[in-house]
Amino acid sequence: MQVRQFAALALDEVPALAQDILREIRAEYPGLPVVLDESGEPMALIGIRRALEGFVQQIAAAEGGRPCYPLEVFQEFGRGEGLHGRSLDSLQAIYRLGVRLAWRRLAEIGQQIEIPPPAMYELAESGFEYLDGLVDQSVRGYAEAAARQAGERLRLQRKLMELLLSERRGDSGPGAPADYGHGSGSHSASGQPGARSALDERAARVGWQLPERVAVGVLLRPAREAVAPAVGQGVLLDMETEQPRMVVPDPDAAGRPELLRRAMAGWSGAIGPPVPLADAAKSLRWAEAAVRLMERGLLPSGEVLHCTEHTEALVLLQPEELIEDLARRCLAPLAHCGPAHGRRLAETLLAWLETRGGAPEVAARLGVHPQTVRYRLRQIRELWGDEVDDPDRRFELELVLRARRLRGELGRVG
Repeated sequence: MQVRQFAALALDEVPALAQDILREIRAEYPGLPVVLDESGEPMALIGIRRALEGFVQQIAAAEGGRPCYPLEVFQEFGRGEGLHGRSLDSLQAIYRLGVRLAWRRLAEIGQQIEIPPPAMYELAESGFEYLDGLVDQSVRGYAEAAARQAGERLRLQRKLMELLLSERRGDSGPGAPADYGHGSGSHSASGQPGARSALDERAARVGWQLPERVAVGVLLRPAREAVAPAVGQGVLLDMETEQPRMVVPDPDAAGRPELLRRAMAGWSGAIGPPVPLADAAKSLRWAEAAVRLMERGLLPSGEVLHCTEHTEALVLLQPEELIEDLARRCLAPLAHCGPAHGRRLAETLLAWLETRGGAPEVAARLGVHPQTVRYRLRQIRELWGDEVDDPDRRFELELVLRARRLRGELGRVG
């Protein structure tokens, strides 16, 4: 009987009590934003009133009744904190203040109708249990908002990367990637009117400050469900593609290489050369080319390598058809030699071209006797004749022989 009387008195007090609690909360937290519903009533006041009503109704139906929480209101409070980038700490502190103020008044009602202290203790425990339920609802809303924001940010980030890496800024034609030694210097990200402003707009939406230079990476997943590398703020990362891509701003900035090295532990792939922002697609093409060579076993795997440290392989192994055609013409004299003898002559020829020295220098490089080198050099001159004295032909021979060495068809010496 006392419980029903308590609930009836408490329900009568709810409107005024809700106003008093909101007033105290605003005094304690003057920066609390005021959000109105469609009727112009503060959402906070609605939430407090519904929470009080739900708690009192729970007490009235205490015989096994489940707590009734104003789900949407308190989930919306949590969503609001998430969408505005705030933590839940202040919201939970406000809830605790509200419960403390509410319980002060409810305790007065309990004394008024002489509810025994043990029963009031049970009511207090119910109140704090009810508070936990309200917090849970806000946490759900907060998590939902955080997930929505994260998803939206990833979507906008992918759109930014698509524009940044667009090929519309011009292509150097089929075959090998464009020269990355010099950027275009263009003030436009794609060479088209309005491209820079579009890039500015997309960058601003994800809070990414446009850098002067970037390097683009292509990654190989260590496992299908691999967790994204913790590349840190500022590095754009797209994990939605089969081979994840990343855009590293100001790649030569102090500390950046070391941070990337630690973040990429366990991953493999390639980072293209640093280029002006407008030439990001060129850096991407070199990174993709390096990854293809890694997959063929022609570049080291198991790490994230930098294209600038493997320029020779990228230049000589990329235009494969051209190099092979040149090799067929340049190395035609070896066609009638056996495979093993042809390989030894090729290695000797390359060592001679690289050292520009006599038999002793070439022998030291190859680790054989000088007399062996002299014998091979005589054979080389017999096979190629005066062509080995022509600078252009020597250059072509060195190109194709270096390419074969990079592919593992010739031994590494020196």
